[in-house]
Amino acid sequence: MATSSISGLASGLDTAGIIDQLMQLEAISQRKLVNRLNSEQSALTSLQSLNGTTASLATKAAALKDPSNWAPLKAKSSESSITVSAGSGAQQSAFSLTVDQVATRHRMQSTAAGALDGVVVTGGTTINLTVGGEVRELETDDGTLAGVVRALNASGTGVTATTVKLDDGTHKLLVQSIETGVAEQFTLTNSDGTDVFPGAVVTAAQDAAIRIEGNTVHSSTNTFTDVVPGLTISVSADSVGKTSQVSVENDGTAAASSVKALVDQLNSLVGTISSASSYSAATKTNGPLAGISSVRSLATDLQQSVYPASNTSMAPFGLQTDRYGKLVFDEAKFKEALAADPAAVAAAFTGPTGFAARVEHVAKTASDSTTGTLTSAITGRNSSISTLQKGIEAWDARLELRRTSLERQYTALEVALSSMNSQSTWLAGQISTLPSSNS
Repeated sequence: MATSSISGLASGLDTAGIIDQLMQLEAISQRKLVNRLNSEQSALTSLQSLNGTTASLATKAAALKDPSNWAPLKAKSSESSITVSAGSGAQQSAFSLTVDQVATRHRMQSTAAGALDGVVVTGGTTINLTVGGEVRELETDDGTLAGVVRALNASGTGVTATTVKLDDGTHKLLVQSIETGVAEQFTLTNSDGTDVFPGAVVTAAQDAAIRIEGNTVHSSTNTFTDVVPGLTISVSADSVGKTSQVSVENDGTAAASSVKALVDQLNSLVGTISSASSYSAATKTNGPLAGISSVRSLATDLQQSVYPASNTSMAPFGLQTDRYGKLVFDEAKFKEALAADPAAVAAAFTGPTGFAARVEHVAKTASDSTTGTLTSAITGRNSSISTLQKGIEAWDARLELRRTSLERQYTALEVALSSMNSQSTWLAGQISTLPSSNS
């Protein structure tokens, strides 16, 4: 409980100021805890940011490590309407490609028009939809044109249907296959085998057809995959009758860009660690990450990742460290090595033991959400912060009690002095009334 103090009424002293100064001395230990708390919170914020950046580096390294994402070859087409892309397994090559036809859907339009509620099905209410030789019996409910549309649009039929309303209010049926290709051709018959829509106009589906150096190949879609190893060829209606010159060549630019992006991110991360761990002459303080062993180990391991376990060097592939430990990427040298031996360069950077895999391992070891070294450091900081906060709260209560005690002591002092002053005044008055010795 707080106690009111009477500041200097009897003593003339600034007892409130004296108490404040004494409390400042009492609070020295608490201020030390507060300074430690601020330092721990700053370190925690820096660790959390570093952990996120390190996890991002691991993701980028994992993408570069995957051989399927490593495409040192690039396919080019002289015709914009014919696109060619190179993937895993592609080889250097050059050839001519001519598009004879593209894949289309099977279409049917009724010639006779009628009302939506007009009956078009004979011999019952079911119709047979035959797609690719497979007969599917569909129930139209009432055998009307509208019932046929509903039945054809049911899930899994492989076709879509609609009607077109003419000026006189009658309707014609339009049906087409969902997918392209010859295998999607269909017929509509009554249960007795007769056509539901006699004389319908049919546009038969067809497969896409291209010629590569005179050799014709087909596809049910307008995309051809692995007709040439590792290549995906796409054609469009605009490409029919056109001939393209296709080439598959080393693409040093794309590969170099991927490697450079990883190297730049790694250097940025190491630079962040160095900056946050250094002593500042201006503020005469250490950075928030100074002295944290897991952070120091991360920087060292990332710099060491450039060295293969076989005691060889990445220098022939354009990657090495300078005298300051920074990774330096020589793009020209990388492209030169890639042109000379694409497989050797890819192996040095990808796969389970390549440079990208080494970087990923280091980054994951630090940033893993359960076992990461940075994660452990963050957990430790959180625990330390919690302990410090409890200690500071305990000091708040202790200091409040101490201030109350001092206020009581100085209030008692003022009361005692006031009483003494009163007695002194009374005695002085009594003395002044005594008869003088000269009288």
